[in-house]
Amino acid sequence: MLQTKTKNRTLYRSALGIAGLLLLVILLENITALIPGMPAIFQPTSQLFTVLKKGAVYSLVAVSMNLLNGFTGLFSLGQAGFMLLGAYTYAILTVPMAAKDQVYYLYGGSAVKFSLVDLFESFLGTSGAGGAVAMILAVLVGLVAAGLVAALFAALIGLPVLRLKSDYLAIATLGFAEILRAIFQWQTLGPITNGANMIKSFPTFSDFNIKNAGGQVLLRLSTFVPFFVAIVCIATIVLLIHSSFGRAFKAIRDDEVAAEAMGISLFQHKMLSFVISSFFSGVGGALFAMYVANAQAMVFTSTMTYEILLIVVIGGIGSISGSVIGTFLYVACSEWWLRFLDMETYIGSFKVPFLRSGFRMVVFSVVIMIIVLFFSKGIMGDKELTWEGVAGWLNKLKSKKKLTEKEG
Repeated sequence: MLQTKTKNRTLYRSALGIAGLLLLVILLENITALIPGMPAIFQPTSQLFTVLKKGAVYSLVAVSMNLLNGFTGLFSLGQAGFMLLGAYTYAILTVPMAAKDQVYYLYGGSAVKFSLVDLFESFLGTSGAGGAVAMILAVLVGLVAAGLVAALFAALIGLPVLRLKSDYLAIATLGFAEILRAIFQWQTLGPITNGANMIKSFPTFSDFNIKNAGGQVLLRLSTFVPFFVAIVCIATIVLLIHSSFGRAFKAIRDDEVAAEAMGISLFQHKMLSFVISSFFSGVGGALFAMYVANAQAMVFTSTMTYEILLIVVIGGIGSISGSVIGTFLYVACSEWWLRFLDMETYIGSFKVPFLRSGFRMVVFSVVIMIIVLFFSKGIMGDKELTWEGVAGWLNKLKSKKKLTEKEG
């Protein structure tokens, strides 16, 4: 009874925290309209919102990778490939029919004579509330389809590759991602994938901004959307980890022989973890396409997978909150805080040495090496950020402050 009450209290606090976070995101994005004269950092085009949007997308992919690498003990490097599948699935299905000829102009139009946007608009209308609902439904179905296609491919390649272990599994999944990238740039598939060219003109985050009849933005929701989708997906992964399936994943990670002795089917649970992780990577890929407003295979390189893996290591393998914290720190450093290192700087006639294009990544690499060397378990290790933990930390600070005041 007491355990149930504690669990309900935790869920209630979590729900309140998530609602508060989403409201804060909406407020931040619209604060310049509410309070004129705010600093440039709060402008919708500032690096702050770039970090928030990309951070939300990468958080989902990092958590999906942690489910596989951290909680199931499978070393997979196929994340970029599943993101590619998700991005292209979403883009191909949601490009409006009216834009297909322009997007696929090199191939005389698209071979896919279908669009989710047009399908829902045919039932709900193209303007007003009906048009808005049609776009939202098209995006939601597109995101789910992106995840399902990635999951289907994961199930197909999982049959042979999941019988491999450790580095061999990593090499196989990395090879799969690279093969996919090459196939999607194949000119023969151009009428579907647009070859090496980008697919664009599909619904993006900015399309969720509420506008008046004159096209003026009344309420910005372009940062809220990736946050909302990422939170829903991550919450689903958290629930899975705390279920009987999650406990089976951890048992396989800790000791496969002991897990099998307890009656856990190793292959079935590995396949389940691999498919679920790939599903959310596919959704993350679709969100990434919405973030950059295009889908192009050449973007989904092995470097992207290494970035996600690095985020998981920095945050802590086996920690969901660690992956999220690590993501926003990584994105903020790479996209914002260290950008001044790429700019040539003069003090009078003296040119500051080293500050030039590319120096940012040198410093960033050194910082990452220091973190990995001195914080081998990452920021959170295998622990999670909880309400009880935060409350305990605050109480310790209060106790230290009182003790200092008494001694003074």
